[in-house]
Amino acid sequence: MDFPFDDADIPAHWWDGDRMLTRNADALHMLFPAGERFFMRSVRAFVPQIKDPELLARVRGFMGQEAMHGREHNRAFSLLERDGIEYESFLDAYENRWLKRLEKRADPLTNLAVTCALEHLTATLGATSFADPLIDRAHPTMRDLMLWHAAEEVEHKSVAFDVYEAVGGGWLRRVVAMVMAFSLLMVWWRRGMKHLIEQDGGMSWADQRGLRKKVQTEGRDVLSDFRRAAVVYLRPGFHPDDIDDAHLARDYFAAREIAA
Repeated sequence: MDFPFDDADIPAHWWDGDRMLTRNADALHMLFPAGERFFMRSVRAFVPQIKDPELLARVRGFMGQEAMHGREHNRAFSLLERDGIEYESFLDAYENRWLKRLEKRADPLTNLAVTCALEHLTATLGATSFADPLIDRAHPTMRDLMLWHAAEEVEHKSVAFDVYEAVGGGWLRRVVAMVMAFSLLMVWWRRGMKHLIEQDGGMSWADQRGLRKKVQTEGRDVLSDFRRAAVVYLRPGFHPDDIDDAHLARDYFAAREIAA
């Protein structure tokens, strides 16, 4: 996609001029590249067991999209560097000293179950992004990054899940994986924001309350959306395609003449 992150017009607080809102988003974006690599490894481990040609084709598309997501978010880190914000120590702790160690200790099917859970949450985030009134207050380049990623998460939301079911993954494991995934996502998202905001004016309780109030009254409360999505996911017989939001991705690609 080659988003123009070197555009000098992108301000340090690129989302509505709001320091807290911007760093909250930056913290989530920091989790994506390593997370996407984990998703790819988790799905790739089961490719030899997939016999359905259609599912294999979808897996190939999934791999390509996830690789591109990681690439573009990595490129966006140049904005933090430009503004003198250090982030590499956080990424090292997150990926090398936690994510990869956890991945090695778990069995491949559990890693895939965690991927399914996180894919459900990122697809939820993607779908709600299109209904978030705050999205248009972001700098155009960053808004385009978020909506492009959102559309592709919605588009491939069921790929990992279908692989999981195809190789015999069951309900109990995916329920436990969702509890783990949800909890750890919240922990590392908050740690990432703390790491960034401490370098950008610090964070008081008043700042936290202000951010919470802003997303609840002016935008979408992502945390509440995640909680509802997690509860739905726990239902026996659930499938990501039960949620009718594929049109959001189709409409996005059609509007921009991007081949889905």
